Amino acid sequence: MKREFLSIIVPAYNEEPTIEIFLNEAEKYTSRMPVDVEYLFVNDGSSDNTLAVLKKLSEENKKVRYLSFSRNFGKEAAIYAGMKYSKGDYVVIMDADLQDPPSLLPEMYRLITEEGFDCVGSRRVDRKGEPPIRSFFARLFYRMINRMSKTDVVDGARDFQMMRRKVVDAILSMPEKNRFSKGIFGWVGFKKKWLEYENVERVAGETKWSFWKLLVYALDGILAFTTVPLVFSSLLGILFCLIALIMILFIIVRTIAFGDPTSGWPSLACIIIFVSGVQLFCIGILGQYLAKTYIETKNRPIFLIGETNIEEDMTKEAKENEQ
Repeated sequence: MKREFLSIIVPAYNEEPTIEIFLNEAEKYTSRMPVDVEYLFVNDGSSDNTLAVLKKLSEENKKVRYLSFSRNFGKEAAIYAGMKYSKGDYVVIMDADLQDPPSLLPEMYRLITEEGFDCVGSRRVDRKGEPPIRSFFARLFYRMINRMSKTDVVDGARDFQMMRRKVVDAILSMPEKNRFSKGIFGWVGFKKKWLEYENVERVAGETKWSFWKLLVYALDGILAFTTVPLVFSSLLGILFCLIALIMILFIIVRTIAFGDPTSGWPSLACIIIFVSGVQLFCIGILGQYLAKTYIETKNRPIFLIGETNIEEDMTKEAKENEQ
C-alpha cells in the first residue's frame, strides 16, 4: 500500500543560521509519522548564504527540495510558490526559526486523519518576548479586521498549519497578487481545528518583520478583505456636508439677527485646513483600492524562480520509474 505524502513548506529569507537546526528538529518528529516527507524550502531572495546551505542540505538529504526566487518577493509569494510546487497529500507551512514548534506535527496529522478535520491551524495564547507596543497594535488589528470583515481572522493565528490537498487546491485557485494568507485561510472555510501553544523565541538570527513592515502588512490585510474604509470615507463626507449645512444656516440666522460681523477668520482657516485634510484622507483610501486594482490588472506573476532542484528531482524519479 502506497504511503501518504507530507509536504513541509518553509519560506526562508536570510535564515542561514536556522535552516539546518530546523531540519534536524523537524526530522525528530516526522520520522515517527507514517508518511513520506519532503521539505520544500523557498529562498525568498536572501542576501546571505541561505541558498548555499539549502544546496548542501539537498545533496545530503534527498527529502530537501528548494525554490530560489530571482529576488525578494515577500513571504506571501513564498507561501504561494511552496503550495504550487508541493506534491503532498497533506501540506504544512512552517517558519525556519522554530517559532512554529515541530512537536505539533504528529498531533496535527492525527487530528486530520483520525478526527476528520480538513485543516489544523496553530495560534499563540500569549506574546511573551514581543515588545508591548507591537502586541498592542497586533491585538488592535485583529479586533478591527474581525469587525470590518466577514472573514474570520483569529487573534494570534500563525501561518503554521496542516492542510489536506483539497484545501491547498482551494487556496491556489485564488491567484490574486495582493495576498494576505491569514485572511485567505479563513475565507476558504473547510472544517478547521485550532491548536494553542505558548509563544516560542527564535532559535537563532533576528526577525525580519519591523514595526513598519507589520503595519503595512496589516493595512494590506484590511484592504484585501473589506471595503469598510470606503464606506467610512463616504459616511465622513456625508457628516461634513451636514455640518456645513448647519453652519450655513447658523450664519444666515446670525447675520439677519445681529448683522454681518467680520471676526472669525482664524477659526475659519482652521476649519478649511481640517476639512481639506479629511478630503485628502478619503482620497488616500480610494487611491489604495485603486492601486490594488491596478496591480491586479497588470497580471504580473506572483514570483519568479531563479534556481531550483525540483526539476532535477522529478527527472530522477521519472527515470527510476522507467527502470
